[in-house]
Amino acid sequence: MAGVNTVPRLTIGLPVYNGENYVAQTIEALLGQTYEDFELIISDNASIDGTADICRHYAKSDSRVRYTRQPRNIGAAPNHNFLVREARGELFKWAGADDLFARSLVERCVAELDEHPEAVLAHSWTAAIDGANNVTQTLEYPLKTDSSSAPERFRTMLFGTGKADGGLIRADDMYGVMRTSVLRRVPQGSYYHSDRVLMTEVVLYGPFRQVPEWLYFRRDHSDRPQHATPTIRGWCANLDPRRRNKLLHPTPRLLAEFLLGYVTAIAHAPLSAADRSKCYRLLTEWILGRAAPVGRQLLGRGVFAWDEVAIPTPANVPLDKIVAGLEKEHQS
Repeated sequence: MAGVNTVPRLTIGLPVYNGENYVAQTIEALLGQTYEDFELIISDNASIDGTADICRHYAKSDSRVRYTRQPRNIGAAPNHNFLVREARGELFKWAGADDLFARSLVERCVAELDEHPEAVLAHSWTAAIDGANNVTQTLEYPLKTDSSSAPERFRTMLFGTGKADGGLIRADDMYGVMRTSVLRRVPQGSYYHSDRVLMTEVVLYGPFRQVPEWLYFRRDHSDRPQHATPTIRGWCANLDPRRRNKLLHPTPRLLAEFLLGYVTAIAHAPLSAADRSKCYRLLTEWILGRAAPVGRQLLGRGVFAWDEVAIPTPANVPLDKIVAGLEKEHQS
């Protein structure tokens, strides 16, 4: 275990707002990781439920945990960025406050980055779970982000696999282990689907690696932002409350920022002139192909057409045997 006065190699940043239902399970799963050289920074976004008491309990009982409470709700995007600024580790991982992780997840991801120094992110396959920790979906990673070619990695982030498997929106790269130096160059914005743009920009810095096992468990429940805030404005207001102002942030602007984010990502990334030109051509092709869905979105449609996905059949993943903390609940 990392000592109190040492600088940990990894920072795990846990942003949370009103997470009393699941945050204890999440923290238990993180503290039970086989990889122990980390600090866990919890940023409570001014929760009004029992989240603060739960997090303070773990901060008192484990020296790796640091709890910070924001004085007001600053929005999900600034809260995520705050954690990156506070990180001391050379590696960084965001952790969803309602998600679960196999004990070996972090160790396996760090090993991938050590074995592949050119890579900027490592993660595992994603399985979806419900509120009772039942596995409801299992998805093999669908994207070709391990390519040595930056334009090819950019292409797969835009177009996916071309299969109707839902992979494009269920590739949870944002919750992988990343190199902090890269992540600090690409802060998350608060426009629509800024998380997608963020990870597309990160992949321009280097390949992603995948552990081909289900070690990350993404909880899908009715309180998640995509369910609670199905409109563009609701989504963006969750990322930053200032986005609620319709005069300053009309819907066309939120969508324009989404598209402009890709342009900026290409411009800022460390690419050769030839690769940069290829990425711009791919982006143009993608935008032209999505003109109709964007038009429907401007007319008030709830989600983009490429968000509609099939639900795969879940595999048998024994959570109570591989996630720290769940074995106690199973025994009780």
